[in-house]
Amino acid sequence: MYGLIGKMLAAPGKREELLAILLDNTQSMPGCLSYIVARDPASQEGIWVTEVWDSQQNHQASLHLPHVQAMIGKARPIIAGFGERFETEPLGGVGL
Repeated sequence: MYGLIGKMLAAPGKREELLAILLDNTQSMPGCLSYIVARDPASQEGIWVTEVWDSQQNHQASLHLPHVQAMIGKARPIIAGFGERFETEPLGGVGL
């Protein structure tokens, strides 16, 4: 499996709008086992996205899906930047 945990920073005052865009992207993504979007309680503009995939290849392929490309296009103007990014090798757990 392949895991990804990343921090995204919304433009000032745009976090809720960015969260809505990210949460609207819950359509089927082949190989996606978990896609979690969360507010960062320590940052007014911070968002954490945690993903678990059956493979890194399926994660990469998902970036080319039409609905993912549309989400990226909507989100890009209100993303101020990115923070930490971690790749993991999930072994299992609840929901996997």
